[in-house]
Amino acid sequence: MNETRDPAPEHGPAPTTGLAIPTIDLARWRSDGPDARRATAAAVDTALRTTGFLLITGHGLDQDLRTRIRRTARTFFALPAAEKQPYATEVGGRGWLGPGAEANGAAEGTATPPDLKESLSFASEEPTGDPAVDAEWFLPNIWPHQVPALRLDVQDLLTALRALSDSLLELLATTLGAAPDRFTRHTAHPTWGFNINWYPGTRTVGEALPGQFRIGPHTDFGTVTVLDRQHGKGGLQVWTDPAHGGTGWQDAPYVPGSLTVNIGDLMARWTDGRWRAGRHRVLPPPPDAPAEELMSLVYFYECDPGTRIGPLADSHTYLRAQLNAINPGRPA
Repeated sequence: MNETRDPAPEHGPAPTTGLAIPTIDLARWRSDGPDARRATAAAVDTALRTTGFLLITGHGLDQDLRTRIRRTARTFFALPAAEKQPYATEVGGRGWLGPGAEANGAAEGTATPPDLKESLSFASEEPTGDPAVDAEWFLPNIWPHQVPALRLDVQDLLTALRALSDSLLELLATTLGAAPDRFTRHTAHPTWGFNINWYPGTRTVGEALPGQFRIGPHTDFGTVTVLDRQHGKGGLQVWTDPAHGGTGWQDAPYVPGSLTVNIGDLMARWTDGRWRAGRHRVLPPPPDAPAEELMSLVYFYECDPGTRIGPLADSHTYLRAQLNAINPGRPA
């Protein structure tokens, strides 16, 4: 088992500010001088102590590639349910998460209706050689035969997303004043998940029930999440805690070409609570735009199985429990 422990961070109460989500240019971060890098690190630290969110530019992800993936995935989601059913899976699996398959608000212990979305879900699949670990975390992905172009495009994007996620972890380590490999020394063979989330309009999903969202309120479970989202009225909202100067739910800022990054529960624990996991939700189809349709590409980065993080003896015991919690088909 990998042993990790952060030194006790020197910090007082979280800054009392509202929606502090800075835009960080990774290309400039790599080329800036010491003074500019310190200013960037201070902005990152403030954001992660309040909302847990950043916007990232200079990330190098191919826009045409992401556009193709959305177009191909839309072809799949438009198929009749009977054609998608052979790919049906549960949360944490590989394949199609259909209507009613996920309820993210349950991760907070809240009884919640299922999320108003469908997903194509992929995850880490390169075996480690440990049969028990591989059987739980490194199974082959499922590729729908109706959209053969999806496989190569998604695999290309996944390669870029893993490299980007390690770069983000290096940025976070540097922000803390630690060695750049503070976190990436525990991502030699990490787990990850990748979802193509389709948020259809009211005609497809029906009117939202009380307390029902495209994605219910929650924090992510891993280290960093990289989100390529589309702007819309029924879009992403971020929680700003009134106890720390926030005002509750606010629409997340949107900068064309940027990626939205938030930290998850594992990273919050890895910093002994200095940083807070970014709580968020995705609104249901808006009443004044019921036909609105959005699609997000979401990469959930974690760490090597068995990593010890703060009070968690095994990061992946925690991850499995959280994945089970948001699966409406599993008993609480």
